[in-house]
Amino acid sequence: MMLMHVLDRLQKRAPIGFELFAVTIDEGFEGINHAALADYAKKQGWDLHIIETPIAQLIEEKGTTAKPCGLCSRLRRGFIHGYADELGCNKLVLGHHRDDLCISLLMGLFRGTGLKTMGPNVAADQGTKRLIRPLCYASKELIETCAVAFEFPVGGACDYAQELSNSGDRSYLEKLLPKLEKQFPNLGKNMLRSMADVRPDYLLDRRHISD
Repeated sequence: MMLMHVLDRLQKRAPIGFELFAVTIDEGFEGINHAALADYAKKQGWDLHIIETPIAQLIEEKGTTAKPCGLCSRLRRGFIHGYADELGCNKLVLGHHRDDLCISLLMGLFRGTGLKTMGPNVAADQGTKRLIRPLCYASKELIETCAVAFEFPVGGACDYAQELSNSGDRSYLEKLLPKLEKQFPNLGKNMLRSMADVRPDYLLDRRHISD
């Protein structure tokens, strides 16, 4: 919702014209209140489309309830890309913030899946679209502080929210960042600076090791 306010204001002031469509996925979780979101969007004059999906049912059928996020994320992306194709959109704009990028970097490092994070402007669908994250430099704390003034509706949470909060990798690292900040001031800004200063010669990727 914060992202939509930013984009809505940008659309009115930008020197270029663009159409803006708000999309949210209804995964079928009982704990999420999409009606409140739809009402808020209507009051703001946003063209919101809620895509109803069987994601919750598929998570149970596939037996991934212990770790649902991976499958849920892939399915949500598929539905969003499909709807973007219907609309003829060439940009997908996501609301990930600085903390999300920092946590993704740490997850890849700790799980051994590579030094990577959520790119702020990357190609998608064989280059037919661009996936952008305009809030990538904004901290979660800043977004939450700004959001107070907008009186957003309570949207609820997915059926696995409590379990993921207790044992999920992303939730664990999200709680860890403020603790690290006490030892390493300006942690988030410094991590962003490091992500923008990649030095392959000082890593172990054989593609960048000189003979």
